[in-house]
Amino acid sequence: MSTTMGQTNYGTDRTRDEGDSQMTQGQQHSEGMVARTIEQQTAKLPSDTFLWAALGAMGASAVAGLLGKKHASLFIGDWVAPLLLFGVYNKIVKTQGSDRSH
Repeated sequence: MSTTMGQTNYGTDRTRDEGDSQMTQGQQHSEGMVARTIEQQTAKLPSDTFLWAALGAMGASAVAGLLGKKHASLFIGDWVAPLLLFGVYNKIVKTQGSDRSH
């Protein structure tokens, strides 16, 4: 256990000055072939595709709700959050790269 500037680091000898965001070569992990392939394909899509899909799901859910189809409305409405998360993931892959070591 080491303490630096009022912080306790259990099980490590690192200090705050070493930079918590930096990783040594031994700590880096590479992506698998499947993940890399998916990221390469989804990076080809425009980032706003997922936003428009989420907005479409919201609209379709609202229409189904107005038509009295409660279960369909809830089912379609559940698509919104995953679509937005896919959009965020897509944006991260495009800006940060999927795996810098390859």
